[in-house]
Amino acid sequence: MIRPCDARDLGEICTIINDAAAAYHGVIPADCYHQPYMPMPELQREASRMTFFGWEDDGRLTGMIGYEPVRDVTLVRHAYVLPDRQRQGIGSALLGHVIGLTTTDRLLVGTWADATWAIRFYQKHGFRLLPDGDALLRTYWDIPARQRETSVVLGRELPPPSP
Repeated sequence: MIRPCDARDLGEICTIINDAAAAYHGVIPADCYHQPYMPMPELQREASRMTFFGWEDDGRLTGMIGYEPVRDVTLVRHAYVLPDRQRQGIGSALLGHVIGLTTTDRLLVGTWADATWAIRFYQKHGFRLLPDGDALLRTYWDIPARQRETSVVLGRELPPPSP
């Protein structure tokens, strides 16, 4: 079941992000990978700007996605599923939920260029790699230069909402 998350869920969200981000070890540049991947103070700062939705099974979160409208676009942020629950449709359901909530014409997601599984996941859901990724990362994200250099942006154009 998908539900909105709040500050009480940040501990579980942090666990999901850090457990799932272990997949990046040895894939993304070593100078960009650290443990924990997302420390709690960083997650708290991020959470102040966005809405999180979680997939809940038996009273615990097993997947989550962040959703952040920024000016004229909406960003997908921090979409992760616990490793033992991946490939069960949770990520697709969470992404579909966010797509359904989006009121801007464009939904963007940034990910590591070498995270080919993530790129394929988003492409499967109608996103395409955008050639102006660096400019988009500079415009809509607040990330270090090194992360921009090693990331890509995928986008999905959305039809205007029905009246």
